[in-house]
Amino acid sequence: MDISRPETTTRDDRAPWLTLKTREMLEAWLFVSPTVIGFLIFFLGPLVAVVYFSMTEWNLLSQKATFVGLDNFNDALFKNPDFWHVVRNSVVFAIGLVPLNMALALTLALALSRPFFGVVFFRTVFFAPVITSAIAWAIVWKFLLQGEGGVINQMLALVGITGPNWLREPNWAMAAVIVTRVIKMVGLNMILYIAALQAVPRDYEEAARLEGASRWQVFTMVIWPLLAPTTLVILVITTIGSFKVFDHIYQMTGGGPENGTLVLAFYIYQQGFKFFNVGYAAALAMIMFVIVMALTLIQVRIRRRGMQ
Repeated sequence: MDISRPETTTRDDRAPWLTLKTREMLEAWLFVSPTVIGFLIFFLGPLVAVVYFSMTEWNLLSQKATFVGLDNFNDALFKNPDFWHVVRNSVVFAIGLVPLNMALALTLALALSRPFFGVVFFRTVFFAPVITSAIAWAIVWKFLLQGEGGVINQMLALVGITGPNWLREPNWAMAAVIVTRVIKMVGLNMILYIAALQAVPRDYEEAARLEGASRWQVFTMVIWPLLAPTTLVILVITTIGSFKVFDHIYQMTGGGPENGTLVLAFYIYQQGFKFFNVGYAAALAMIMFVIVMALTLIQVRIRRRGMQ
């Protein structure tokens, strides 16, 4: 008896369109689909919604948004004096936070980039606030910075110094929020600088020292230029983060006193979810996006000119 093997159907016979190239393309799209779907749902979709609502008048309670064109932008830029006060506060916050954060991060990185006993412990100590809950961090500092009953003022009183009411005086409140924010986030930039310092070839430093260069000359003429790309990245992300600050303001000062710490991100929250002026809040968000984008492009352009 001749029992022949059943004839099998090849992949091409079953699906002639499923060529190797097509299959590879489908597999590639399958792997990237979570990222693409996430981008569409959590970034592009909300961005389109913000652009639309920025040109409407909607208070979250009405069922329908009324199209008003560019009226919200006109009100913010030319009719509402509070907007420019908020922008000034945001710029002051950024000017105070960015240089202090970067300088402290670089100092810590220089001290902790070389191996010594306990270096991992100190790196952990300075990085721990980064992963600490921002609200919990702000609550703790709010109690520490209270008036006469605050721990900070009690410690100052031990050496004969009368501390101010940190969070109830406009100038001191802004300084207090800046410092506490720097302490919390400096660990992230410190790690970035440590990684960059460890990538610097030791041959360059040794060659400079053989030529008689001092430590300061080695840093300014060898190490610092090699840190320029990392410095640009840190500058950009720290600047963007300074304009997005919300949690510290919300928990520590609530924008006060006398609107002295009312920054743009918190002002958007107030307009959208406290006063239910969603259209105006969306317009403010678009303006903040343009400001941050412009600052980022300026920083990149300056860096590129410096490299030429």
